[in-house]
Amino acid sequence: MNYLRRRLSDSSFVANLPNGYMMDLQRPTPPGSSTSSPASPATERRQPPSVPSQTQGSAPAPAPASGAGSGSFLSSFSSVVKSAQMAQNVAAAAHAKSAAAAAAAEGASAGSTQPAKPVIRKPKILLVIDDQHTDWAKYFRGKKLNGEYEIRVEQAEFSEINLASYVNSGCMVDMQVNKGGTKVVRSFKPDFVLIRQHAYSMVPGEDFRNLVIGLHFGGVPSVNSLFSIYNFCSKPWVFSQMIKLYHSLGPEKFPLNEQTFYPNHTQMVTTPSYPVVVKMGHAHAGMGKIKVENQQDFQDITSVVALAGTYATTEAYIQSKYDIRIQKIGSNYKAYMRTSISGNWKANTGSAMLEQIAMTDRYRLWVDSCAEMFGGLDICAVKAVHGKDGNDYIIEVMDSSMPLIGEHVEEDRQLITELVINKMAHVLLGVSTPQPSFVKTTQPRRGGHRSGSASPSQSAQGSPQRARSATTSPSQAFQPGPIPASSVPGAQKQPPQLNKSQSLTNTFTETLRGSLTDDEAKAETIRSLRQSFASLFSD
Repeated sequence: MNYLRRRLSDSSFVANLPNGYMMDLQRPTPPGSSTSSPASPATERRQPPSVPSQTQGSAPAPAPASGAGSGSFLSSFSSVVKSAQMAQNVAAAAHAKSAAAAAAAEGASAGSTQPAKPVIRKPKILLVIDDQHTDWAKYFRGKKLNGEYEIRVEQAEFSEINLASYVNSGCMVDMQVNKGGTKVVRSFKPDFVLIRQHAYSMVPGEDFRNLVIGLHFGGVPSVNSLFSIYNFCSKPWVFSQMIKLYHSLGPEKFPLNEQTFYPNHTQMVTTPSYPVVVKMGHAHAGMGKIKVENQQDFQDITSVVALAGTYATTEAYIQSKYDIRIQKIGSNYKAYMRTSISGNWKANTGSAMLEQIAMTDRYRLWVDSCAEMFGGLDICAVKAVHGKDGNDYIIEVMDSSMPLIGEHVEEDRQLITELVINKMAHVLLGVSTPQPSFVKTTQPRRGGHRSGSASPSQSAQGSPQRARSATTSPSQAFQPGPIPASSVPGAQKQPPQLNKSQSLTNTFTETLRGSLTDDEAKAETIRSLRQSFASLFSD
């Protein structure tokens, strides 16, 4: 025993022990195990009584040499115990850290059922097909889809776009736009399309139906729908849908102008009574329309149709008092009346007077019925002619490429913006915006109303309810903008302060209001108006 104490008290002996040898002495010994300590069983039975005897001091003090050896042994033993406790503390800390990480991972997996709101979301790309006269980016600036996704606007014309569509990856658009003399080239994948331009024209180089097919092939949603845009590339095709409405609603509710279709020039042999209006092919915006007075002129037009190699339509010419336009943007309705001033049989050619009139149930029925074409039209307009016989004749339907007119152009653009945002949120995010329970109708805002509506029973007594002041000069015909302040009621009470434009407007308004149904007075008014315009622009 003394020999073991001397050996254990020797510092060189303890230093030469293998690593972890003394740590094994501190591990708890399982019952019946004898491999945890190198000491003999006899030594283990004698060692426990020796420790308390030294601490309590009841036994006689040992020899100096053996006492010194015992103190060195206890010192080495306590240092080993401290090292073992430190190792256990480090292991416990590591185990606690790993347990906390596991708990955090379990909490994250448990909370994954509720979608976490990311900090940054990729913006949605809106492709606007329109000319550069309208900057649509400013109307969508600051707008977000469902308060989360920003909207990036890419605007170009059909002629500036190339694309390729794939089954899995959708549609990729290459755009080349000239901005300030610099060609800007961009490639992107549109999420939504707003089409404000005609997709087809018989003018060479303006047939963009292939791009409409490409967007539809790539599954790109749009306003109006690409299906309806493609169907509107043929006016007779659209007119055939109007014929269905004519037969279903009846001529009283849906007074459609009579029209004849010729697939080619060989069938243009007989015509109804003259005069007639011949429309060649996909005629729109006043182009490709000819007024024919007799059979000789009709034969000449037939030869032109033969050279064009297209179909043609003829319809009876209506001697009109004014044109009517009813437009619908989402749930907003507006009605306008346009009266030719220049005397051209086309009211949209030359100078004309444009006025907003009251929206009636009759007008709303027209536009709502036409808005159901081709699966639904979000933006559309119905054009009609009010003849001198007091009857209305519907002649055309326009889609989302319709021009915006009148004093509410900015309001109409805002309405289109909100309509597109709601459609994008519904299609891309599945968020439905609640629709208003009432129909929004923008009525005329100025006074000077005339009683009566545009129905045949009331048209003989007066024109529709309207605002007096929407006049346009030859240089401003059908240009969007506010109604001139020169025609505000009461301005004619101060003749010395009126300029030429104000006097012209008031004179025409008073004459038209005093004898609106008198053709001679109206002709005289138009002649005096032309002279006033000549004097107005002479200086």
